[in-house]
Amino acid sequence: MFVRIEVWPFLAAALALAALLWAGLRLRRVPQRRAFRISALLLLILCGYLLYFFRNPDRHAPADPALIVAGADGTIMSVTPCIEPLFLKTNCVRVSTFLSLFDVHVNRAPIGGTLIFAQYYPGKRYFTFEEKSSLYNQHSSLLFTNAGIRCLVQQIVGPVARRVVFWNAAGDQVHKGDPIGMMKFGSRLDVYLPADDVSVAVARGDKVRAGETVIARLRTDKPKP
Repeated sequence: MFVRIEVWPFLAAALALAALLWAGLRLRRVPQRRAFRISALLLLILCGYLLYFFRNPDRHAPADPALIVAGADGTIMSVTPCIEPLFLKTNCVRVSTFLSLFDVHVNRAPIGGTLIFAQYYPGKRYFTFEEKSSLYNQHSSLLFTNAGIRCLVQQIVGPVARRVVFWNAAGDQVHKGDPIGMMKFGSRLDVYLPADDVSVAVARGDKVRAGETVIARLRTDKPKP
């Protein structure tokens, strides 16, 4: 599907807004034809952008199971060593992707495997370019696992975002690159990977495409425990 069905409520809201604008213009004695043209132009612009924003283009993930792909379209804002204490409980690398209002906002699975945890958490609404947003903002946590690696994905809501959603439940099997959720005007996605298991393939400033761009590779020289 090229456009997500979630666009329909927003299209309805755009239609209502255009109708209110038409009514307001008519109350101010704007000629009917001119009021219609102004309202129709607003509706066209809003609907055009919404269809563009909710687009869901086909993506083709690389078949190699050693390759881990981006979970979101956008720009790599940081590649950060850290300790993830809740799910992976080990030294990790966090790959953070910033989504502009013009990026595809459908998120995809970085690895194939089993979704073993999925939960949404309330929180703050800091700007997502701030480091603390990763810890304190409203977000969802999705934990994937397969025979080779575990991967934590966090969809993070910014100050003006409506919400983020995920479409799978714990226990679901996913393929690498499958659509798993959407940032409904959200703007940041973090992927956590165990540091000893991967070599990172991206750097700050790189442009990535969800489901296609390789962000890390499983290490063949993994240190022995």
